[in-house]
Amino acid sequence: MTREQLEHAIRAACDITDDTEVYVFGSQAILGQFPDVPDALRMSAEADISPKNRLDRIEELNAIGEDSLFHQEHGFYVHGVPITDAAKLPRNWENRTVRVPARAARELAGLCLDGHDLAASKLAAYREKDRDFVRTLLLEGLLKPRTLIARLRLLPVEPAERERLVRWVDVTMRAQ
Repeated sequence: MTREQLEHAIRAACDITDDTEVYVFGSQAILGQFPDVPDALRMSAEADISPKNRLDRIEELNAIGEDSLFHQEHGFYVHGVPITDAAKLPRNWENRTVRVPARAARELAGLCLDGHDLAASKLAAYREKDRDFVRTLLLEGLLKPRTLIARLRLLPVEPAERERLVRWVDVTMRAQ
């Protein structure tokens, strides 16, 4: 996915849900802060999006979801899911989102997770593909390890899990 495609997904999601802002929180949220990330970080054709103010209309995003006509025409799609149901997020993440104007006639925007919050959320899921994604962000110098560790400490997880994630960042950076 490119930044332009993300903006298109944001416009479409706002139009369908009749909302002016949507949260973008999957891996492609990184395009908010870093529009020109390496190709390895832009492999997904999916934008995880949640309406900010019109959560009651989230089901309508299926119209631009996987295997939809929108997906077939554009090569990417929106996965509509409530952000709080889909991700463990560091405290106060809402205050750090990166606003991505969707360049439309009316003021529409995507509120993308900050890179460090996104990485903390990905590590909380602890899937191999998510660890690979975060490893790439760290090795490309897009994230600061100490800031990521600070965000990990804000996750709503058990202390032992939090420390395991902190150790993972330390080990990953030492292996560099």
